[in-house]
Amino acid sequence: MEKDLENIEKIHNNQNLLEKIYYIMKKIRLVEERIALEYPNNEIRCPTHLSIGQEAVPSALSILLKEKDFAVSTHRGHAHYLSKGGSLRKMIAEIYGKAKGCSGGKGGSMHLIDKNVGFMGTSAIVGNSIPIGVGLGLSIKLKKEPLLSCIYLGDGAIEEGSFYESLNFSVLKNLPVLFICENNLYSVYSPLSKRQPKGRTIHSLAKSIGANSCQCDGNNVFKAIVLLNKIIDEIRYGNNKTWFVEFDTYRWREHCGYQFDNNLGYRSQEEFEEWKSKDPLNFVEPKLKKIIDIKKIDKLINNEIEDAFADAKSAPFPDSEDAFSSVFAE
Repeated sequence: MEKDLENIEKIHNNQNLLEKIYYIMKKIRLVEERIALEYPNNEIRCPTHLSIGQEAVPSALSILLKEKDFAVSTHRGHAHYLSKGGSLRKMIAEIYGKAKGCSGGKGGSMHLIDKNVGFMGTSAIVGNSIPIGVGLGLSIKLKKEPLLSCIYLGDGAIEEGSFYESLNFSVLKNLPVLFICENNLYSVYSPLSKRQPKGRTIHSLAKSIGANSCQCDGNNVFKAIVLLNKIIDEIRYGNNKTWFVEFDTYRWREHCGYQFDNNLGYRSQEEFEEWKSKDPLNFVEPKLKKIIDIKKIDKLINNEIEDAFADAKSAPFPDSEDAFSSVFAE
């Protein structure tokens, strides 16, 4: 514990690092809030899953993963795409269904990809990207490179067969794979208590399959960085490669859409307020405002967002013939 506190103190004393951490956390938040603001205008026609309240973990990984590392994600993938270095302009264009989008305007919010930075895609199917991430880990091992494959998943994905098969294979083959489980307590409207036996934790479930496994506060970016830094070094250079980390976190808005949904009754207003009080940004901003120029960074981010939305709105839609390109079937 003392060593961890010492490492967190080192982060606090690194101004360049703090600027990077704040930049990506605030960028994720402001981009998603802008999507929520624009969505009712009916120009965005795809379903969208926001991760407002869950910015800390991808922000921690943004400074730890290399560009050549791989990452795959879920239907709730905006934060993961941006934190890996994905193009904001291409992401917003994709959400608007435009030809210059990162998936040619065909996939929308749930199908983001930017191979230039190692972000290998998101999927609308729960658990669908997990075996892809493991396959990427196998390719790294075969090439004997000091890289890793990062797989983002939610707590709902642990009830899919692909999760068990993929984790088992990764452990069996000792693949350089980092499973990042963002446990936000709900699979759509169903809490963990309705889906898992009492007393079972997700990280212990992963450990029983043979993975190195632990749990961490998903709202404290500094703790996440310290923990993940050790784990990523072990994956790159150590002997026990496959790791599973469960991060406790919480989504503020509805499962799919831009609104708040506490009126539906599947979670209480009291629970929501308790988690909102743990806002990852409110945790870091008071600590950083005396060290870095927050207003300058906010202005930079807002300018990027304005440019991205203006560009997306004015961009052309794909030609009708494009519907048949880059489509494969067996």
